[in-house]
Amino acid sequence: MKFEELLKLNVNDKIEKKNGLSYLSWSYAVAEFTKAYPDFKYEIKTFNNLPYMYDENTGYMVFTSITADGQTKDMWLPVMDNNNKAMKNKPYAYKTSYGEKMVAQATMFDVNKAIMRCLVKNMAMFGLGLYIYNGEDLPEETKEKPTPKTATIPSITPQQLAVLRGLKIKIAKPLEQLTYAEAKAILEKVDKVKVAKKTLAQEI
Repeated sequence: MKFEELLKLNVNDKIEKKNGLSYLSWSYAVAEFTKAYPDFKYEIKTFNNLPYMYDENTGYMVFTSITADGQTKDMWLPVMDNNNKAMKNKPYAYKTSYGEKMVAQATMFDVNKAIMRCLVKNMAMFGLGLYIYNGEDLPEETKEKPTPKTATIPSITPQQLAVLRGLKIKIAKPLEQLTYAEAKAILEKVDKVKVAKKTLAQEI
């Protein structure tokens, strides 16, 4: 019956959101869980006297166990950075659609955070805040990269075309194939030549 009561408990005002994931405050979780199970016990699993298991290929993992009302339930959680990437014993880089990013080397501070989050998740197995983990185990949606839009190059305007035809000057390609920028550059050059000729005539 306590499972149903904890499951219905609204914990929304105690949730923190980071990078699209929701985290329940561990201090609040312990307080509420203690109300339901005053005599509960928890254990942080150790490996060679260390509170984590480590694999150089996959990173760190912490494990906890909670016993309440005669039931014992286990939980585990990887040690992750702020982008929810597994941390290892040395920094490493990974590629994203926005470029390369780095994952820092794990410290005991990161291990401690993971242990407390693992305990909260362990409590969720008894009903507390279980709903905030809905969909966590679903595969990530494949995000399609936006197709880059091809830049449209403005073509020559009717006004530019008319002026260039009137000038009767030699141009490397047909006037109709000129872009707006090309036509503008030609007309500006013609104007400079006209100004230069006018200035020279005045000086003579």
